[in-house]
Amino acid sequence: MRENIHPEYRKVVFLDTSSDYKFLSGSTKTSDETIEWEDGNSYPLIRVEISSESHPFYTGKQKADKAGGRVDRFKKKYNIN
Repeated sequence: MRENIHPEYRKVVFLDTSSDYKFLSGSTKTSDETIEWEDGNSYPLIRVEISSESHPFYTGKQKADKAGGRVDRFKKKYNIN
């Protein structure tokens, strides 16, 4: 294996911003932010929008932004049945 071409693999803390769930894992991702973990050590902090704590597949809860599609909204707007 060639030397000095691979990124550094280290432990990082991932923070799910939608549920404040944190977990420690290995990654090559870097960050300027750090956080103190439960073991007393400080690790880089990576913020993510979705994790197993907030994803509908794992939680069984679907988040709906809009009810209905374009046709339903059009019919509702112009009171068409």
